[in-house]
Amino acid sequence: MRYDLVIFDNDGVLVDSEPISNRLLAAYLTELGHPTSYEDSIRDYMGSAMHRVHELVLERTGRRLPEDFDDVFHARVFAAFERELKAVVGVVDVLERLAGDRVPYCVASSGSHERIRVGHRTTGLERFFDEGRVFSSQDVGRGKPAPDLFLYAAERMGVVPERCVVVEDSPLGVQAAVAAGMDVYGFTAMTPAGRLGGATGLFAGMGELVDLLLAASGPGVR
Repeated sequence: MRYDLVIFDNDGVLVDSEPISNRLLAAYLTELGHPTSYEDSIRDYMGSAMHRVHELVLERTGRRLPEDFDDVFHARVFAAFERELKAVVGVVDVLERLAGDRVPYCVASSGSHERIRVGHRTTGLERFFDEGRVFSSQDVGRGKPAPDLFLYAAERMGVVPERCVVVEDSPLGVQAAVAAGMDVYGFTAMTPAGRLGGATGLFAGMGELVDLLLAASGPGVR
């Protein structure tokens, strides 16, 4: 394997949660008097931590979201996850390949630890991710596009940044990986390739990912 650590984003990469969560976020913001379409939510918030939602709404409207916004939103999301959430097609095969080849991997997500765990439990992915492989923006001071989360995950896994590769599907995540000095492969299932500028490479289906990870003889090729 070309890398010493594969760092996966969670939402949209491991679990097919982005359509669910962005649909609910757009609806809740609209309900609160901040008209937001599904497309608006994808553009502005996909891949970000919750603090970005608060910051952008305040910046644009001068109004703060309710104190219980995060709790209400997450309750709605978790209920929908229980009904609808699936693992991203093909990701189990990728994880089984990495585990079989003893390639270190982990998840580093803008979502909370609870959100990650609910998603993994619902989809059956929890068997691949013990506590030592799960990192959240809750663990660091700044979420994506800051590099902090990816650097923290690499440090905890004992791998230098230049030997890491990130698998991402959002512009904010790609920016964070590049800022961390890591290679990053952009998943274009939901995000147009043109919005993932700076990625080392792009792929449209999980069946392509392992080949990308094995394709080059050394890291740092962009």
